[in-house]
Amino acid sequence: MCGRYAQHSEVEKLRALLRTVNPLPNIAPSWNVAPTRLAPVVRRHPDTGARHLDLLRWGLLPRWAKSLADKPQPINARSETAAGNRMFGDALARRRCLVPIDAFYEWQVTPDGKIPHAIARADGAPIVAAGLWEGWRSADGTVIRSFTIMTTTACPELAHLHERMPVVLEQADFSPWLDSDDFPLLLRPSAAPFRVWQVGTAVGNVRNDRPELLEAVV
Repeated sequence: MCGRYAQHSEVEKLRALLRTVNPLPNIAPSWNVAPTRLAPVVRRHPDTGARHLDLLRWGLLPRWAKSLADKPQPINARSETAAGNRMFGDALARRRCLVPIDAFYEWQVTPDGKIPHAIARADGAPIVAAGLWEGWRSADGTVIRSFTIMTTTACPELAHLHERMPVVLEQADFSPWLDSDDFPLLLRPSAAPFRVWQVGTAVGNVRNDRPELLEAVV
C-alpha cells in the first residue's frame, strides 16, 4: 500500500489548493497512476523556498544508484522507520513533498480472491499525502527526480482493507511538513472521514486508464 491511485484534478485546482507559484506543467489526468509513471508533486524550490508543482517519477531512485534499473525503488516509505533508513533518512530531513491524490486503490484479501476498492475523502477534496523526493544524476548528466509516499497505520474505517494507508495531511499541515522540524507530529493516521467503494478488476491492469475505473461495482 499505496500501489495505485487516481489523480485527475485540474491543474488550476491543484495550484489553488497547494499554493504553487511556478508555471503550470502539462499534467494529463490519470485514473490509474502506477509505479514509474510521472505524477504531480509539490516541493520547495531550493533557492527561493517557493512551492513548485512538478512532475516526478513514482518510485524513489536513491542518489547512489548506478543506473535507472537499480532496485529497490520504493513507492512507499514507512513513517515510523524512515528517519533511520539509509534509503529515506536524508530525504526526510531535506526533501519532503506533497502528493495530491483524488483516490487511491486498495485490494481486500478475501477467500474468493482480492477485491479492489477505491478510497477518497468524504468531503470531495483531494487527498494530500506526505511524500519524499530525490534527485538522481546519470553518467551522461541526465537528472531524474523521483518520489515516494509516506505510510502509517490505517485508520479504523480502512483497516479492514489493509493495515497501512498514506500519511494524509490537512491544509494546516502543508507548511510544517515542507519546511518545519516538527514534522514527526504529522506522521499519524488521518482523522478525515473517507468514502470507500468497490470497483472493477480492470484497475489491476496498468494499461487501463480511464474514468470508468472509479465507477462503483453494484
